[in-house]
Amino acid sequence: MDKIPEKFLNEDGTLNTDALVKSYCELEKKMGRMVSIPSDDADVDARAKFNRAIGVPETADAYPTNELFDDENVRAKFLEIGLTSNQVEKIYQIAEEFLSPVLSEIFQQQNEANAMSELQKFFGDDDKMRDAMNAINAFGEKFLPQDAFESLCATAQGIQSIYRMMQSMEPNVRTDKNADENLSDADLRRMMRDPKYWRDHDAEYVRKIENGFKKLYA
Repeated sequence: MDKIPEKFLNEDGTLNTDALVKSYCELEKKMGRMVSIPSDDADVDARAKFNRAIGVPETADAYPTNELFDDENVRAKFLEIGLTSNQVEKIYQIAEEFLSPVLSEIFQQQNEANAMSELQKFFGDDDKMRDAMNAINAFGEKFLPQDAFESLCATAQGIQSIYRMMQSMEPNVRTDKNADENLSDADLRRMMRDPKYWRDHDAEYVRKIENGFKKLYA
């Protein structure tokens, strides 16, 4: 017979039934809280109990979301295979780490394709666009600060703005005081470094610069 643990014995060596009963009751409670891993033929209730115990949400909507990869059909698949919310978070993190650079490149290529299509439509056809781009490059190199020119050329709208500047220069430059003012090439270049020109495309400010170049070089 195995030796009885001392915690179940009285000081005189007799069996402490109260301690034995108390320990048995505690063991029953612990066993009642334990969840067994369901077998392949386990019923729905057993699987549901196990899923709740390990952290699988009750519905697909309860899963965490992700701006790039979130989709209700994907969340439904997560629930179907019994993923926990923590596991889904890890999947999102891995996806962002490995897929975000690829997606960024795809988005950039798509944006470039859209910009090219917009410019082709604006200029009329490929040949006209090619001629216009050569003229815009020559104009930019001659008259525009490099940082402002590069900023404008980053978007189809900016390229169109430069082209319109070339096509619609007026003979006079008006100041904020509505008076004619003779501006030098250096003055105009300094004005073009202002964010109102290359970032905000302020219509009145751009018009002043266009007029200034027309007055100087037309």
